[in-house]
Amino acid sequence: MLCATSFEELPNVTTPTIPAPAHHGKRATGPVAKSKFRPEIQGLRSLAVLMVVSYHIWIGRVSGGVDVFLLISAFLMTLQFTGRYKQGRPMDLLRHWLHLFRRLLPAVVVVLVGTLAATFAFLPATRWVEIVQQTWASLFYFENRLLQELAVDYYATDHSMASPVQHFWSLSIQGQVFILWPIIFATVALVCRRFALRYRATLVYVFAIIFLVSFIYSIIFTANNQAVAYFDTFARLWEFALGTLVALILPALNFSKPVRVALGWIGVAAMLTCGILLQVQTAFPGFVALWPTLAAVAVIAAGQTGSRFGVDRILSSKFLVRLGDNSYALYLWHWPILVIALAWSGKDHAGWLSGTAIIALSLVLAFLTTKYIEKPFREWKWPEMKRRRSVIAIVACLAVVSAPLLAFQYRLDVDQQAAEARMVFDNPGAKALLPTYVNEVAPNALTQPTAERIGSDWANLSDGCSGDIKPESQLLQDNCQQNGVGADATKTVLVVGSSHSQQWLAALEVLAEQHHWRVYSLLAGACPFMTEDPESEPGCNEFNSEVRSHIRDHAPDAIFMVGTAAVSSLPDERLTHGFEDLIPEVTGLGIQVVAVRDNPRFTYSLTDCTLAKGVDSPDCRPLKSDVLAEPSPFDAVRGKYQNLFLLDMTDLICLGIYCPPIIGNTFVYLDDNHLTKTYVKSMAGMLDERWFAATGWQQ
Repeated sequence: MLCATSFEELPNVTTPTIPAPAHHGKRATGPVAKSKFRPEIQGLRSLAVLMVVSYHIWIGRVSGGVDVFLLISAFLMTLQFTGRYKQGRPMDLLRHWLHLFRRLLPAVVVVLVGTLAATFAFLPATRWVEIVQQTWASLFYFENRLLQELAVDYYATDHSMASPVQHFWSLSIQGQVFILWPIIFATVALVCRRFALRYRATLVYVFAIIFLVSFIYSIIFTANNQAVAYFDTFARLWEFALGTLVALILPALNFSKPVRVALGWIGVAAMLTCGILLQVQTAFPGFVALWPTLAAVAVIAAGQTGSRFGVDRILSSKFLVRLGDNSYALYLWHWPILVIALAWSGKDHAGWLSGTAIIALSLVLAFLTTKYIEKPFREWKWPEMKRRRSVIAIVACLAVVSAPLLAFQYRLDVDQQAAEARMVFDNPGAKALLPTYVNEVAPNALTQPTAERIGSDWANLSDGCSGDIKPESQLLQDNCQQNGVGADATKTVLVVGSSHSQQWLAALEVLAEQHHWRVYSLLAGACPFMTEDPESEPGCNEFNSEVRSHIRDHAPDAIFMVGTAAVSSLPDERLTHGFEDLIPEVTGLGIQVVAVRDNPRFTYSLTDCTLAKGVDSPDCRPLKSDVLAEPSPFDAVRGKYQNLFLLDMTDLICLGIYCPPIIGNTFVYLDDNHLTKTYVKSMAGMLDERWFAATGWQQ
């Protein structure tokens, strides 16, 4: 099963420290030999990429190979810069960066453009905006930052579905380190020359500090929020620092041949078993990541043993060395091919036969990309003549990907502007159910929100909370929003609960504007407003405890919440946990509670189903009796509590015996369980009528 973290990172196999295969030169005789080419490291890199690919495609787990890639890239970069210092050559960071990224980008461009084309051809339009956004992030080396936001963004559509470009997050981290590390090398060089210090020894102190600080930070961050720490650059710096320390310290070590033979085999065995024995995707990059990184250190320290029993004989084989030449492109290609193949076939994992076909296609594309794109660009002398030419070459690469991305965004904006001009006529939504409705929908009018934009069709309030309603708790402040009405409001309404409460903000904002209410929200994803639940996440219980404390201290006129919890594709709906304890607690403070019934939920996206099979497909029009409980759970508490008002809007979501995916030329659902902002807003008039009828408020 693919998940948000079931992917790994791009190996740095084309750094300038690795000469072209035709110039491999004489093999080293030990771990500290002076030869620039280390065939066993090339083989180690091939072994790592084979682990990554096979684990992803056949096992569906993360292998730990990413950590090997990060360490090796830092190891090789350190050798490059210490060599420059020893030879008295200038660091020339600008030329270094231009040379490096000019070599990295061509293969990236080919893969991104190919992935975009396959996305538009094989993936549903509901995913296009997300993938375009991640393509921008991948191209400009901030994909890890974007995925950090998505990891904590509960409202990101299909956040559990893998993106075909999300494996670029490690390339983003590497790109950031490729900027930072040379700056550190150059700065230390200046300091050493100024104060007559030993360069290598000073670097050891500097990177030892980076290692310790980052390692401690990584352990703490991973323990507290592993999903975000997984993508964090600083939480990964210790792995790069370890690679640098190995490059700096290894020349001072002199292991015997038997020791090096043992180190090599222990390192390879540890690498191969890492992903099997450890839950990498839930434990990294904390201290557990020492397993694969120290395994790689052992193999590097073993070097060329000169023994026929050494593992380096295997790692230095022609097959692995040759595969190492193509491993950069292999890693780039395998993940988008896997994701798109699974999405197209409707499967959640690859079998042995389909997996073998995916690997074969990845190898072919990797070979072609290396031979006809990467290698010619690497050997192209014209950009190396002047810095300006290197800049031109890099800008040209960026433009090749930027052009289709900008064209997509332009078409999206033009179509949306045209549609918005006629939405009042073409997309009435729930208003089409009114007896007085007159159909004015134009022929071929677009259904709103469009498939490309539906994933972002969420309701939010415009401002952060301020004034007398601003919570004292920082936790609540971070999750508090309000509309633009101030203390002169006729009523103050607090919206609490999860995303299922949030979706109603689209209609509540309309009511607030009409009646001059102040509406503010305290919401947390996947956290209904309830009493403490032992089975709920600790963070949810803490959040609700602080919300209840805030209600006691600030006492709004009314609280709006979702009072039931539906079950996906089952008519098994119940009151939210502790509902009958919570209501008297709140109403006892003189606060009115308006509780709305939860909308039906499904095990699949009605929108994706409709786009794939058509609006009239029986698969996309589930029976109301299959997803909506009868009688309503509200019947058990109706009239039981004073100041509790119950609203049921499900008759505007399920019509007759079906729950249609489109009503009034408007998509009802944005995913498998959330209503679109556009449709909820169209229900504002009906909500207004039912609200005042229930509460008795004066209009």
